[in-house]
Amino acid sequence: MASRSYRFGPGYGVRNFSACSAVLPKPSARSCTGAVSSRGGSPGGPGYRHLGGFGSRSLCAVGSPRTAVSCGWPLRSGGSFGYRVGGLCGPSPPCITSVSVNESLLTPLNLEIDPNAQCVKQEEKEQIKCLNNRFAAFIDKVRFLEQQNKLLETKWQFYQTRKGCKNNLEPLFQGYLETLRREAECVEADSGRLASELNHVQEVLEGYKKRYEEEVALRTTAENEFVVLKKDIDSAYLRKADLEANVEALREEMGFLQALYEEEIYLLQSQISDTSVVVKMDNSRELNMDSVVAEIKAQYDDVASRSRAEAESWYQNKCEEMKATVSQQGENLRRTKDELNELNRLIQRLTAEVENAKQQRGKLEGAVAETEQQGEVALRDAKCKLAGLEEALQKAKQDMACLLKEYQEVMNSKLGLDVEIATYRKLLEGSLHIPTRGVSRSQGGVVCGDLSATVPRGLGGVATSSGVLCAPSVVGTCSSVRSVRFA
Repeated sequence: MASRSYRFGPGYGVRNFSACSAVLPKPSARSCTGAVSSRGGSPGGPGYRHLGGFGSRSLCAVGSPRTAVSCGWPLRSGGSFGYRVGGLCGPSPPCITSVSVNESLLTPLNLEIDPNAQCVKQEEKEQIKCLNNRFAAFIDKVRFLEQQNKLLETKWQFYQTRKGCKNNLEPLFQGYLETLRREAECVEADSGRLASELNHVQEVLEGYKKRYEEEVALRTTAENEFVVLKKDIDSAYLRKADLEANVEALREEMGFLQALYEEEIYLLQSQISDTSVVVKMDNSRELNMDSVVAEIKAQYDDVASRSRAEAESWYQNKCEEMKATVSQQGENLRRTKDELNELNRLIQRLTAEVENAKQQRGKLEGAVAETEQQGEVALRDAKCKLAGLEEALQKAKQDMACLLKEYQEVMNSKLGLDVEIATYRKLLEGSLHIPTRGVSRSQGGVVCGDLSATVPRGLGGVATSSGVLCAPSVVGTCSSVRSVRFA
């Protein structure tokens, strides 16, 4: 009697396919063993594995077999699916017996196994690994996208807050620019006023320059007149000296003539005194030298006194006139110098004021230009920042849209995987209730008929079959076919 054992375990893949068969002759009708095993390995991680392989063994011997059937469906995630058929018949003999081999049973069984099944299984295994990796990557990407979504929402709120603050700062910039424009207008008005004052001061300065030139011309004229008058005074002084020299010469000549006349008179008197003749006659031709000398002397003195008086009076007048002219010209010169000094001080003060006004104007223009430049730079910077923020916002929106799209795709993939997982779970749970046919019990065991189970798979399918050769009660063979198909 044949002995068979079955073992079913739910799993996500089938590994390692092998097949072998052996027939042992029955030295005594005591023992027969036959086994067909199909086992599947447990997956190496969450997800689904490809169908790896299938193995079967068969061993037939003669003897009185004993059949045992066991079906177990452990419901655990990540378990294995396998099934085993075997038999152990009768107790072993107490001694070693000779074994005869039936040559007909040594011929290999035609199990019709596809030689490319191993490659297909390996490809499906790699696909399941790839899908598992993609699923894990999708899960990580979903988490990353959720974090990016939170980050983008935070950035969006921050940009909204920054945008509100920026809108609040724009009126402040506008007010500051208006203030700067008013200051620039005031500076321009002051510049116009200072320019008019500068023109007026320049006109006054031109007038003072003209007066200064006129005074210089008058001074030159006065100096020329002074030189002319000095020449006249010098000529008058020379004439006076000449007249005084003439007076001295005339006085010397008059003294000489007087001495000469006195000597002549003395000689005449001596001659007369020597003559003792006294002539008494009336001689009207007698020369009265005293009267003549006195008259000449009087005339000469009169002329000399008049000349001296005239010269002295003319000299005094000229001196007085020259002194008056010199004092007047000196006063005019001093007054002109004072006016020139005052004009120079006024020119220096006005020049300093003009330079100060120019410097102030330059500073104000520089401040206005710098302020306008700073305002333009600030406005340009604000516009650049606004453009950057808008671009960043647009990019963030695009990134958010892309992330949402990817998130939706990942969620769709996850949903599909969840549906597939649920379908597999339902199929695996439903496979617990697969009926078995042709199970009967006889002496010392249970004889199982044909059993066929079909499990649908979403990742492809593979069909495996195993043949078991069981020995009859005396001598012979009993064959049965077990097949498991995954579609």
